[in-house]
Amino acid sequence: MNITKEQIDELNAVVKVAITKDDYQDKVDAILKDYRKQANIPGFRKGQVPLGLIKKQYGKAVLVDEVNKLIQDNLNKYLTEEKLDVLGNPLPKQQDNFDWDKENFDFEFELGLAPSFEVPLKTKKAITHYKIVADKKMIDEQVERIQRQYGKLVQKSEVGKKDELTGTFKNEEEGIDNKATLELDKVANKKALNALLGKKVGDTVVLNTKGLLKEEYLLAGVLGITSEKAKELTIEVEFTIEEINEREPAELNQELFDKLFGPDTVKSEKELKERIKEDSEKQFEQQSDQKLLNDVTEYFIENTKFELPSGFLTRWIQLTGEKPLTEEQASEEYAKSEKGLRYQLIEGKIINDNDIQIQFDELKEFAKGFIKSQMAQFGQLNPQEEELDNIATRVLSNQDEVKRLSEQLMSQKLISLYKEKVNLKTKEVTYENFVKEVYG
Repeated sequence: MNITKEQIDELNAVVKVAITKDDYQDKVDAILKDYRKQANIPGFRKGQVPLGLIKKQYGKAVLVDEVNKLIQDNLNKYLTEEKLDVLGNPLPKQQDNFDWDKENFDFEFELGLAPSFEVPLKTKKAITHYKIVADKKMIDEQVERIQRQYGKLVQKSEVGKKDELTGTFKNEEEGIDNKATLELDKVANKKALNALLGKKVGDTVVLNTKGLLKEEYLLAGVLGITSEKAKELTIEVEFTIEEINEREPAELNQELFDKLFGPDTVKSEKELKERIKEDSEKQFEQQSDQKLLNDVTEYFIENTKFELPSGFLTRWIQLTGEKPLTEEQASEEYAKSEKGLRYQLIEGKIINDNDIQIQFDELKEFAKGFIKSQMAQFGQLNPQEEELDNIATRVLSNQDEVKRLSEQLMSQKLISLYKEKVNLKTKEVTYENFVKEVYG
């Protein structure tokens, strides 16, 4: 067998594979002899079918199969040995009137080659890296939320501004008949709020749903309907009050601190606020880092210029998809995927140039950290190391989970690299201003 490469241009090449009878005949003969031993053909005893008859029935199929295996194995080996960085897979060139009755065969394959380019990490333009801080207003609001969450309900005879009302919402036409709790500090409509103030158990108030609550999802909850139905819903509902409760805030004492963080971890209101600030800013850091990763990615895509073998890739999409595509459809698919392909190449270049690797031990530690944070959300703050180790082992036995966690860990490593190498400007903002600036 002989394999040669013809370079068309920097991004395209043709590989020619020449196969002679000596390359495949021994293997074909051995397979046909095995077929003969197993063949059951009427008129012949098992194992006594003439070899000529076996060749006539199966020879062409076995030949085609063995030649294709030879091509696949040796072409892949050639690409590896020659260190050819190809995009997609080799595409066989169409040969009219190909004759499988010949002894020697010639095949040609088109290659799309990855471009050569550099990615300077020291960007010309400074990219904003947000440092999100928890300001006094946010910390005080969080303290108030904690006090309300862990406070106790005190029954009242008359509705006040911060009370929680339990009652039934009704509208016969819309089929609404739902018992729910309405928190008055979530009511956005002043007219509705004024209508409720001063009412007593047993009173019924008519409320308009338009702009009733501060968040759209809350309306679906109190009316017992879907979010889709709650959207743009403008009707009047009758609300009959069955309970009036005031939530008396919990005291900021050691009992509450221990309930929140474990025994003697936090010992004062000042330490509570410091802990809230620290935990909040740790969570904000994840959002800030994701924003940084997105912005650096966009910068590299926009500013790293290289050509792609677009003609080859379009044909590859057209011929190798689940369904056959027209040339126009393939061109549209290529246009959709080009940006993603460019970043895959850029990211691969950055990873290779900076020798970023993921070892199994660090992936396992990363998985354990992820598991620990999930357990903390359900109140398990101090899991045993052995328990974490066992769960991580089970998680990493799933290849989909390995892929997902590896991608997350690689993103973390890239963020660390960008923080060190990319030209960044730090901007300190509150979370509220971060949301306004980033998401509008």
